[in-house]
Amino acid sequence: MTSEPLVAFDRVGKRFGDFVAVEPMHLEIHKGEFLAIMGSSGCGKTTTLRMLAGLEAPTEGEIRLAGERINDLPTWQRDTPMVWQSLALFPFLTVRENVEFSLRMRGVGKAERRQRADKWLERMQITEFADRNVAHLSGGQRQRVALARSLVTEPEILLLDEPLSALDAHLKVRMQAVLSNLQRELGITFVYVTHSQSEAFSMADRVVIMSRGRIEQIGAPQEIYRSPRTRFVAEFLGSSNVFAGRVAEAAGGGIRVETPAGTFAAPLGELAAALRPGDDATFVVSDDRMQLSGSRPESGNALEATVLAEEFVGATAVVHLEGPGGEELRAQKSHDELARLTLSPGDKVWMSWGPEAGHVLPGG
Repeated sequence: MTSEPLVAFDRVGKRFGDFVAVEPMHLEIHKGEFLAIMGSSGCGKTTTLRMLAGLEAPTEGEIRLAGERINDLPTWQRDTPMVWQSLALFPFLTVRENVEFSLRMRGVGKAERRQRADKWLERMQITEFADRNVAHLSGGQRQRVALARSLVTEPEILLLDEPLSALDAHLKVRMQAVLSNLQRELGITFVYVTHSQSEAFSMADRVVIMSRGRIEQIGAPQEIYRSPRTRFVAEFLGSSNVFAGRVAEAAGGGIRVETPAGTFAAPLGELAAALRPGDDATFVVSDDRMQLSGSRPESGNALEATVLAEEFVGATAVVHLEGPGGEELRAQKSHDELARLTLSPGDKVWMSWGPEAGHVLPGG
């Protein structure tokens, strides 16, 4: 990471009439990083990308690229190519002609266009389709054409707007590997918009999570997964157990939160440092930190819950449970562990976790 960001959003906001699409934000994107922006529909992630691309003008604030203000710079002068969700390939052109298109618009001569396009066709392993119409390609092959067309100009930054959303599950995994390898090899900055947690967390160096036009959290995938900074992020990830309650005690580097499901202990982290007894608080613990057993453990946090269902997710399974206060709870376990427990819907089971596994957020 360099000290000078490649892209800086300085209090950049966007309104459409009375509707606020993006609240004024500060965001820095560093040269050579893979940044993913994620959130549910309407959160402002695509509008943020479009402002960087020059397809939307900010209502306020300043966008800088390599230190230069680009608010009023036309799209074609920004050198910020985008891979669209729809791919936006030209159906009346061949694969090679699609890849050459942006070079032609820049006035690059025919021989050089062909040479540079063929280099990228080879790199994307689609040389055999060079003279084929793009309409006759598979979804994964069209993805590679779209990437080659965007990268043939060798830009400093590439914008990607949910580019894998139309692919089948197995193709998504393959294209994730292609994108990750390309980004590492080229050292180009990728800004990738998605609603998919698996895509963002598997590929990105940093993830931006947005909600209602605001940035909720920015951080490395592991950091966000283990330490969501707001209740929204904890619930959005879908992998955390969330308990609303009040602070019972906060002293000696630890904190105890009283909830309808029980009173639970955690370290007194940065976000909870200012909390005092009686304050509203939210207790969060990841589903993969949960232990399940037939009897109450002798120590640590514990509650008795009712098994609702098991959901198989590849190499692991998620047990869905209901807590004593009606909470929707979950525990992620290996198939071997579940086989030993032999759980059935309606069974009572003890959920437990160590104090170090949880963390506390201000507010209920």
